[in-house]
Amino acid sequence: MSSEHALEEGRAIPSLVPARMDRLPWTRFHWMIVVGLGVSWILDGLEIQLVSLVGNVLKETETLGLTTAEVGLLASIYLAGEVVGALWFGRLTDKWGRRKLFIITLLVYLMASGAAGLAWDFWSIAVCRFIAGMGIGGEYAAINSAIDELIPSRFRGRVDIGINGTYWAGALIGSAVGLVFLNENLVPIEWGWRLCFLIGPVMGLVIIYLRRHIPESPRWLMTHGQVEQAERTVDDIEASVRRQGGELREVGDDEAINVIDYPPVTYREIARVMLRDYRSRSFLGFSMMVTQAFLYNAIFFTYALVLKAYFGLNDSSIALYFFPFAIGNLAGPLLLGHFFDTVGRRKMILLTYSTSAVVLFVTALLFNAGTLNAMTLTVLWCVVFFFASAGASSAYLTVSEIFPIELRGQAISFFFAISQLTGGVVAPFLFASLIGEGDNPARGPLTVGYIIGAGVMLIGGLIAWFFGVDAEQQSLENIAKPLSAREGGSTRFQGARPRLPSTDAQGRRITPVKPESEQGTGREPYDEP
Repeated sequence: MSSEHALEEGRAIPSLVPARMDRLPWTRFHWMIVVGLGVSWILDGLEIQLVSLVGNVLKETETLGLTTAEVGLLASIYLAGEVVGALWFGRLTDKWGRRKLFIITLLVYLMASGAAGLAWDFWSIAVCRFIAGMGIGGEYAAINSAIDELIPSRFRGRVDIGINGTYWAGALIGSAVGLVFLNENLVPIEWGWRLCFLIGPVMGLVIIYLRRHIPESPRWLMTHGQVEQAERTVDDIEASVRRQGGELREVGDDEAINVIDYPPVTYREIARVMLRDYRSRSFLGFSMMVTQAFLYNAIFFTYALVLKAYFGLNDSSIALYFFPFAIGNLAGPLLLGHFFDTVGRRKMILLTYSTSAVVLFVTALLFNAGTLNAMTLTVLWCVVFFFASAGASSAYLTVSEIFPIELRGQAISFFFAISQLTGGVVAPFLFASLIGEGDNPARGPLTVGYIIGAGVMLIGGLIAWFFGVDAEQQSLENIAKPLSAREGGSTRFQGARPRLPSTDAQGRRITPVKPESEQGTGREPYDEP
């Protein structure tokens, strides 16, 4: 099938890029994607854990001599940076491309995090933390978009969920690093905290070299007037697969998607698509992201307070209890991710959300009855978040695959910002205020909070069941038809049918063609490697 370098205005030409990408077998190329792009979540977990550990150290006169309020403010500043970075870089990733942005955002993080290790007062470290947060926030939009568009459809769910879950691998690394660098018997106090801020940049320097070999998303190229370059990129990927002994089935012309050169979407157009054309999907994304963020931040940020207030643990002991908690969070996505591609998205989202809700409810009752100790409570938290972590990762997967490619990065950034603001601001404050004072604090208020958290997660799971999308093993173009697609093809999904957009883009009237059927693409099933 022929391809052209540039699309004439309003003229649709066919492309086999999606079909060719989705029929690829798993190869070293895809492992490069996983390692090169997946490190973003490890870095975020590393950053948050290290900063939480160095907080008390930064109050010492030998370091920066910060107040308790200033240490708490640093966490909020990093969160604000993530929100701003997600919104700013999320728009650019749809406009400039995935590859440019996942290089730029990593560089921003590297420089800002490294500079934080050279800070001399509160404001210097605050600025560095804000900019580092911007880099990581931008990573979420650029990386999720690239992963979904580069990974074959039958592997997309498990890969995305597994990568999102590696946040907790970063947290584990951060805890281990803190045990060494923040031990005054091993490293002088004035140097230990500075070395902590350099761990992330050292990891990033290795990864940025690997990212140089990751191509631009052919899907993004295809929908931005660069069809010939998109086809050449897929040619290179297929050549690499054949060199590794992979077998590729032929794709037919009936699997092509017809696209036009589509201009960058405006904010007005984004609002129209998300609030009118895909209104039920926006509600789905909002509910999933907010409910998981509420539970996570409510429990995680008050975890140490609960262990200290109700079980009398000291700070050094509390740090050790974090390790099994993090391992449970990491194991869930890695072990359950496969089933999101085989059992299905809606069934697994309902299962993970509702199971975590039920176990949390039981935990609340046992906690209120006073039958738990620090160890048994931690074991129950591990069970809760084994399922909740997979569910939370599926929320990021959902919002990254249910909207058209032309605004995918911005959709991810919007929902990420909403979840960070609601979960990061409301939940920790609410649950911390429920923790009683004194030597034998009342358990009732916090028990009610846990029950509310369980109810919130159950509601999130039920919403996903009724409004969710059957996206497992489906091409992204079948889940959400690109705004640049013009004729032929079909869109298959579960849930309310989105209204077909009619867009006046830069003075050019673009009227979509209604899908001919809702019966899928008729593609052959893939064999597992």
